[in-house]
Amino acid sequence: MKSTLGRLAALSSCLLLSSQLMAEPNRPECIAPAKPGGGFDLTCKLAQSGLKNAGLLEEPMRVTYMPGGVGAVAYNAVVAQRPDEPGTITAFSSGSLLNLAQGKFGRYDEDAVRWLAGIGTDYGAISVRADSPYKNLDDLIAAMKKDPASVVFGAGATIGGQDWMQTALIAREAGVDPKKLRYVAFEGGGETLTAMLGGHVQVTSSGLGEVAPQLEAGKIRVLAVLSDERLPGDLSNIPTAKEQGYDITWPVIRGFYMGPEVSDEDYNWWKTRFDTLLAKPEFAELREQRDLFPLNMTGEELTAFVNKQVKDYKDLAAEFGLVK
Repeated sequence: MKSTLGRLAALSSCLLLSSQLMAEPNRPECIAPAKPGGGFDLTCKLAQSGLKNAGLLEEPMRVTYMPGGVGAVAYNAVVAQRPDEPGTITAFSSGSLLNLAQGKFGRYDEDAVRWLAGIGTDYGAISVRADSPYKNLDDLIAAMKKDPASVVFGAGATIGGQDWMQTALIAREAGVDPKKLRYVAFEGGGETLTAMLGGHVQVTSSGLGEVAPQLEAGKIRVLAVLSDERLPGDLSNIPTAKEQGYDITWPVIRGFYMGPEVSDEDYNWWKTRFDTLLAKPEFAELREQRDLFPLNMTGEELTAFVNKQVKDYKDLAAEFGLVK
C-alpha cells in the first residue's frame, strides 16, 4: 500500500514538474482588438506588466493591435487563420460578449475559441469635458429630454455595442427613445476620448479605466459610474447613476481567449501562469493602479461565466430590438 501511494505521489510530482518546465512559447503576443489607448490596450498591458514582474514570462509579451469591428476582425482572424498559435492570447471585454450575442462576429459564436482568463473588472462611465455645462447626470438627462438630438455622444462601438448600450439604458430610464440620440461611433476608447477633448462630441460612454488618466489630469468630469455603489479610494467622489435616481449598472469584465485548436498543454501552460498571477498581492496592486477591480476566473469557470453573460446579453439586445 505504501509503495502504491509512493508511486502515485511521485507521479503527481512529476506531472507538476513537467507542467512547470514546459517551454515558454516563442515570442508571446497579446492582441488588442482596437487601436492603442482603449480598454483592450489596457488589458494587454496589464497582463504584459504583471506576467513579466512576477517572473512568469522570461521575455516581455509584445502587444499588437488588430482594430476592426470592435473585436470582430481579431476574433475571426484567430479562429480562422491563427487557431493553434501557442503564444497568442487575445483581449476581450463585456463588449465583445455583447457583440457575440448579437451575431456581430460573423459565423463564429462564443464556442469558437478557448476562454482563458478573466483578470479584472471595470465599470461603465458617462463623462464630459471639465468645462462642460453638464455638472451631473440630471443636467445631461434634462438636455436629452428637451431635445435628444442636441447632445452628441461618442463611444468606441457601433449602435448595439457596449458603450451604446450604456447610453441606451440611461435614455430608457429617462423616458427618451435611444434611437433619437446623436451617436458617433469610434473604433476604440482612445479615439473617443480624443474627440471629446477636441470638442467634436460632448459626452463619452466608456469604461472608467479608459478615462481615469484624463480624470486625474483634471481634463474631464465623470457624471456617473455604473456600479452598484461608490468605488473605493480616489474614485470615491464619483457618484453612481443609482444614487442619482437611475437604476443602471454595467460591469465590464476584461480578460483573454486563445484559438480553438491550441493544444491542452499550451492552454494549460497559460492557465497555470494566470492562476499564479491572480493569486499574487503584487498583481492586485498593479490592477488597482489601472483602476480595475478584482475578478479572478480561468478555464472552465470563465467559460461558464461567458456562456451565461452571452445568454443575458441576447435577452437585453432583444429588448432593444437589436436582434430578431
